[in-house]
Amino acid sequence: MEERGKLTVRAVERALDILMCFANERDLSLTEIASQVGLNKSTVHRLMATLEERGFVIRNGDKYRLGYRIWELAANLTQVDDPAQLLLPDMEHLRDQIGETVSLYVRDGKDRIRIQAVQSNQAIRRVAPVGAKLPLFVGASSKVLLAFAEPYERDAALQDSGWPPSMDRETYLSQLEEVRRLGYAISVEEREPGAAAVSVPIFDRSHQLAAALSVSGPVSRMSMETLRACAPQLMEAARRMETMLRTVM
Repeated sequence: MEERGKLTVRAVERALDILMCFANERDLSLTEIASQVGLNKSTVHRLMATLEERGFVIRNGDKYRLGYRIWELAANLTQVDDPAQLLLPDMEHLRDQIGETVSLYVRDGKDRIRIQAVQSNQAIRRVAPVGAKLPLFVGASSKVLLAFAEPYERDAALQDSGWPPSMDRETYLSQLEEVRRLGYAISVEEREPGAAAVSVPIFDRSHQLAAALSVSGPVSRMSMETLRACAPQLMEAARRMETMLRTVM
């Protein structure tokens, strides 16, 4: 009975791993899924058949995508105290002020996750998909999430084995000190060619870092001067958002 319980948990873990494959991809083939989760195709096929039967995935030819059951669950995810929804109106206002894409990030272990985004209305813009998991070591929002993190969290990230060998830790530490001094971080083509961003911290009522607010766009419109000029607007918006968060967090 105990062995059966272990097998059942393993099957659940594998099914959840499969669903997480769709975090960054809309359509995936059986081969692509098997490669991502490290399982043989026959095992994945059996799990996908169950997920399809339950409505969690939909098959279209040789490709799969998330099914309607996911959206039923998501419909109950948003609560009045959800920062991603609570701060959305202010993010839209900031987008209208600056004219560029606005994103909200939180730290998730060794990564950062975009939990909310308001896309720019301009024809040439930086598209920021919600739910995207990105490296914690590069980008303006990453610097904010590390600069204002607890010291032990920052130290753990700097000592992580996944730290890019091309990045000097001492230089990066100096950058984080500068971010704490200025209250904002800037990045130009650090993670993505042709993209630039400026980011500021948002704190909760305990003065702990809650999220990083970021504005990003193409470098053709966001020069260093433009990024620095945007920083005060972001910081003002972050203070308004903090007031809102303190009513629920």
